[in-house]
Amino acid sequence: MRALSVRLKLTEIFYSLQGEADTVGIPTVFIRLTGCPLRCQYCDTAYAFHGGEWWQLPAIVERVREFEARYVCVTGGEPLAQPHCLALLKTLAEAGFRVSLETSGALPIDTVDARVIRIVDVKTPGSGEEHRNRYDQLALLRPEEQIKFVLCDRSDYEWSRGKVAALQLAQRCQVLFSPSHEQLAARQLADWILADRLPVRFQIQLHKHLWGNEPGR
Repeated sequence: MRALSVRLKLTEIFYSLQGEADTVGIPTVFIRLTGCPLRCQYCDTAYAFHGGEWWQLPAIVERVREFEARYVCVTGGEPLAQPHCLALLKTLAEAGFRVSLETSGALPIDTVDARVIRIVDVKTPGSGEEHRNRYDQLALLRPEEQIKFVLCDRSDYEWSRGKVAALQLAQRCQVLFSPSHEQLAARQLADWILADRLPVRFQIQLHKHLWGNEPGR
């Protein structure tokens, strides 16, 4: 496939600190693709559901290079909803970037370039999209990759704790527990994790504590 024939619809490309996962705090270029088939009730990027602009693949790579950063995160929306996302990920990896993909867990991840770090959500009952989880795909994750649970309340916590144990997720890769912003107090979640001695990584969304819900940050 010729690079000039590959186009993706983008909501934004921006430079910020990574707010989540194992590279939290590291300056990163974010490529936010437009569109998502899910409608999680706590979604903070609904502005990426529609609109956007078409970009050719070489122009995306050129724009990323302008920020002079090693780390690139492809996110959404749901980036894998666009078939050419796979070509974007491969091209970024071939260009020498350390590439991560944030995906909802509702679409297959088996064809993602092996050099890309996959960060896969497991949707809790509180998200309203639990039925979209592709549990079979979690078995494909490597130790350096991550599974993320966004928790809305105690019920979500107990459900997630059960999934981690039943599917032995902590033996496969890093497991992240994050409180849904403005729905579950971060300290409350931290206390639950410590009380149960869970083998998970607590995280908050650093970017929201720095810049709130401001798009492009």
